[in-house]
Amino acid sequence: MEAEAYRGYCLQSVAAAYDVVLITGEEPSWEVPYLRDCMVVPDPADPVQLSAAGKALAERYDLAGVFTWTEWYLVAVAHLALQLGLPTNVPEVMQACRNKAVSRELFARHGVPSATSVSVRTRAEAEAAAERIGYPVVLKPAAHAASIGVIRADTPEQLTASYAFAAKAAGLGQENTSVLVEEYLDGPEVSVECVTYQGETTVVAVTRKTVSEPPYFEELAHSVDAADPLLDVVAPAARAAIRALGITDGVSHVEMRLVDGQPRLVEVNGRIAGDMIGHLVHLATGIDLPRAAADIASGRAPDLTPTRSSAAAIQLIYPTVSGTLRRVYFDGICPRWLDRVHFQHQAGDQLLLPGDGGTMFTARIGYLITTAPTADLARKRAEQAARRLHIDIAPFAGGASVAGGRAA
Repeated sequence: MEAEAYRGYCLQSVAAAYDVVLITGEEPSWEVPYLRDCMVVPDPADPVQLSAAGKALAERYDLAGVFTWTEWYLVAVAHLALQLGLPTNVPEVMQACRNKAVSRELFARHGVPSATSVSVRTRAEAEAAAERIGYPVVLKPAAHAASIGVIRADTPEQLTASYAFAAKAAGLGQENTSVLVEEYLDGPEVSVECVTYQGETTVVAVTRKTVSEPPYFEELAHSVDAADPLLDVVAPAARAAIRALGITDGVSHVEMRLVDGQPRLVEVNGRIAGDMIGHLVHLATGIDLPRAAADIASGRAPDLTPTRSSAAAIQLIYPTVSGTLRRVYFDGICPRWLDRVHFQHQAGDQLLLPGDGGTMFTARIGYLITTAPTADLARKRAEQAARRLHIDIAPFAGGASVAGGRAA
């Protein structure tokens, strides 16, 4: 179950300190050992449904706080916390995080270095915006996540297909269905993991990223080093972005690129990062981001004292071609520095890469996580472990059988 594979550590951490009552869209399974109670609603992202469930739970229990690590629920959860009189960012702040066009406007208003961005509704508007900005440009849904629908266009000839790709994903958005045409920020991508309590932001860690070759922006690997020298470089921009959006409390995942060595904002996610980054932060620093989020949601100051100075890396496993997975396994004894290997697909599953109409969810085979004293060594160990993966793919019609995949 992918929720357990990517968010199980979050629930385990929170349940170690609090009684947890869960509102979810399906009957709980792996979550059951961590729960005091649960309510199932058809759509937790619907503020009306979430409000009714939350009020029902409030009648049964003395609720201390409410929070989510799910991108699609951020605005609805803020509404619920407000209704229950619990600590929260106001819904408008969470909406500003969700709507990248609004984020860009706030960054510009507050002098936070970002990318030139134009919101468009048609291909003609996209073409005009790209001409004004200058190629290459990035097209993306205004309200989405996980790099879904994000694509680079280097020429006017590429723009037609790129706009269609981004618009298809944008049409699935709940808050906003427009497409953004943006300046391409040419430089390495990082994220900054931050914790804000009563308006004061602590920069906990910086995550270095490996992304796929253009035109797509698949995230292939991440690494966290407690002693990363980039911390001092990116911290001021991350704090400024959080202030610009009006975030007063909670854990934030701030994405940026370093252009000529200087940070330029991509977006701010008002939640714990995905791809197991919070777990990497804990392995490298000892700081528990899920526990911090729960403490803040309950009106308590989080403990952000580092207890480790180490590093960790995650290698995300993808096929080299779209096709049917015939088999996948890890060969050999797991060394102590291999924290975990996870496969989210099994023999018989179809794997569809973004270039063939898929997404991260349809293409990714799994991940492996390594630890080391430094990020460089953690990444090298991840590459070493990846060489012991055996992946057999039967490509869709027209291709040849492939043994092996790619893990960044």
